[in-house]
This record gives sequence, C-alpha cells and structure tokens, in this order.
Amino acid sequence: MLVFKGEAFIAQQCKLTLIFFFQNYLNQLYGLPKQTTSDAEKRSSAMSLRLKEMQQFFRLKVTGRLDEETLDVMKKPRCGVPDVAAYSTFQGDYKWKKHDLTYRIENYTPDMSVAEVDDSIKRALQVWADVTPLRFTRIYSGTADIMISFAVGDHRDGYPFDGPNGFLAHAFPPFEGIGGDAHFDDDEKFFYRSPQGYNLFLVAAHEFGHSLGLEHSQDPGALMYPTYVYRDIDTFVLPKDDVDGIQSLYGPNPDITGPKPTPPVTPNKCDPKLVLDAVTMLRGEIMFFKGSFFWRSYPLSATVEQHLITSFWPEIPDHIDAAFESPLEDKVFIIKGEKVWALYGYDIAQGYPKSLSMFHLPRKVQKVDAVLYDETSYKILFFVNNQIYSYNEEQRRVEKGYPKAMEDVFPGMTGKVTAAFQYKGFNYLFSGSKMFEFSAYNNKLLRVLNNNYFLPC
Repeated sequence: MLVFKGEAFIAQQCKLTLIFFFQNYLNQLYGLPKQTTSDAEKRSSAMSLRLKEMQQFFRLKVTGRLDEETLDVMKKPRCGVPDVAAYSTFQGDYKWKKHDLTYRIENYTPDMSVAEVDDSIKRALQVWADVTPLRFTRIYSGTADIMISFAVGDHRDGYPFDGPNGFLAHAFPPFEGIGGDAHFDDDEKFFYRSPQGYNLFLVAAHEFGHSLGLEHSQDPGALMYPTYVYRDIDTFVLPKDDVDGIQSLYGPNPDITGPKPTPPVTPNKCDPKLVLDAVTMLRGEIMFFKGSFFWRSYPLSATVEQHLITSFWPEIPDHIDAAFESPLEDKVFIIKGEKVWALYGYDIAQGYPKSLSMFHLPRKVQKVDAVLYDETSYKILFFVNNQIYSYNEEQRRVEKGYPKAMEDVFPGMTGKVTAAFQYKGFNYLFSGSKMFEFSAYNNKLLRVLNNNYFLPC
C-alpha cells in the first residue's frame, strides 16, 4: 500500500490522540494511575485490568482489549464522575443529614436564556423532591448546599473539563465545602427543549443525583446511567432504579396524595414472561423492541446490548407496534398506530414519519400487530388481529385473495402475534411469552420456544 509521508504522519497523530483519550478516560473514571514507570509491561497490565472493569460495568464482553464495541461506549458523551466508587476521590457513604437544602445558580450558559436555565434547574431538583422528603430552596447570595456553575477547562476543582462532546458535567457527593456542588462544561451546547445537543434538564437531574449521594447505575434505563441519553422531558418519570436508590438514602415522599406515577422499569431479557413489541433485522443485526428499550444482537457474537430507543432515535416513540427490514429499499420501517418511520442504517430517513396508508392497506386498518418480510416470496406480511395481508412491495399493492385467516397461512398459529421476523430460512412469530418457529418454505410449525431464545441469559 502506498502511503505518503504526510498521510503516515497524520495516521500516527491520530493513533497518539486515541491513546491519550483512552488513557485519560481510564485515569479519570477507573483509577488508572498516571504514568510513573517506564516498565511497559506493568503499564500495559494496569491498563488491561482497568479496561476489564470498564467492560464489566457496561456489560460488554470482558477482554481487556480496546475493541470497537468498547471504544464506541468510551466515545459517548457522559458524566465525568467515576463509574466505580472505589476510584472516586471522595469515598464513603454520603447523604445529607437534613431534608431542607438550598441551591444557588452562580452563572449562566450563553446557550439558553436565564429563565430557561432557571426552569431547567428547578425541574431537575424537583425530580428528586417528588419521591423523597427533600425540599429545595433557591438563594441568590452566599453559600448554598448545592452551588451550580458553568465553566470550561480547568476550573480549579481537580477535575478539568475536556471540551465539546466529552464529559458534560460532574457533581460532588454531600460533604463540607465543595460537596453537593454541580459543574457544567460550558464548551457543550445545552438546550432547553430540543432533542439536539444536550438537554440541560436531563444533564442536571443526573448530576443532582450525585449531589444527593447516588453513584452511577449499571441499569441502561436509569437516569444515573453514566452516558447521556435523550428522553422526552414532557413525559419524564424517574425510573424505578433511581427511585429505589434515592429512597434507600432518604426514604419516600411522605406528602404525596393521590395516584403516584408508575416509575418505568428496565425490561429483563431473561424474564420468562417477556412479551416483545417488535423484532427486525437491521443489516445483519437482530433488534428486539420492548417498551422504551431495544436489544441489539450480533449473530457473530454472544454480546447483546440494551439501549433506550431515544438514545438512538429521539423522534421514535416507545411501545412500537411493528418493525421490519426491506432489502428492496435498504430501510427498516418502524410502525406505531398510523405513523411509519424509516431508518437508513441508524439514521432516520428524510420525509418520515409517513402514514400507514403508504402500504395501501384497507382504510379500516389503523393499527397493525406485527410485520414480517418474507425473503422467499419478496412479500411483506401484515398481521392484523387474526388476519394477514400480503403486500407486494414492487407493485405497491395488497395481493388479491387477502386478507387470509392466520391459521390458513401459518397452520397451528391461533394466538395474537405481537412480533415477527424471518431468519436463516425460518419464520419466527411471537405470541405472549412464546416464539413459534415455522419453516419459511412450507410454513410448517417446527418448534415452540421462549421469547428470549435469541437473547442469551
């Protein structure tokens, strides 16, 4: 391969930048000692050990090597507080010894108006007040329990910020002095309501969890998960993992009257009663949707990742009805109600969402239960109650003779189908907590399996 000197220099600089990033990440978050020895073998062993801890925390394949999957997690914007409490400068069990706390906003980001910042901070604190006896009062001068500021780079607390799209903020647990304070990186772009950039309410609510004594959670659905995830702030309810954590420190809110909102619970792929919303292929991966989450399964790997849907696609709602991959269009279509979104790779295709009518189903069909792309016939099967519609994608019409009864197409399948996909010559129909395996060539029922058959426990 012909490599010009300039290209080789750039490649070397990129490698050095990556090494610096990698070492800084492990140093700040996992206690990797700063280089004090020239012994390369000892240094490499220490890095491998810390990397294994990081992989274990994020439930990645533990190799001790910087693979692509690990690097992808490292590159995600996140909180600058260490993930493992033992590597925090401030060790111990911290909580406020009082319930009435004060806060003060010392300065403001230029990204938002003063009123928007004030409202974001107030609502972020209220998230925790809603489920505990804690009460927060704002003061405008003097020293508050929680001092809030925006800063860049080295701001003299021992934890310098690193510029855009890295460590978004950090906060200190309750103790004297700087304890409880929250600092936000003003090199980041903060927004009030937009899913673009970083929503200040979400970042602040996470940091205030630290201000109250919480550590990071391994639950990807928790507010206290280390990496930034956008969520709909208008419907936000503190997840159960966070509620359990904060109430273990302070107890529940004694003043709640009337019905309480149900905290969202992160689904467990090993739950024998798991009922899936949708399943689809996406360029070789299998994606399983449940509530606000989806799992990514890699056929060539035992690794299964769990993510909030909004962490990839803020525009797509939770509790979707169906999903399928169209090889003809090289898109994945996601359906909820009468709306259809299309993904090109992991990007939402332009011009979407569109109406369900784009598939030319009868007008009475305003919701589908599941969709399956049949590679043997190049048709798209829409499951609606106990009927199936076959859609010809090339001719853009429903085929004559449809709808047909479910059992006429898939003999032995009588229950409501909630998800479906085709994989390696088999059709998999999901009903309740079971998955029915049919031959894709003659639709003969072969096996009945648990829903999490493809999700190793």
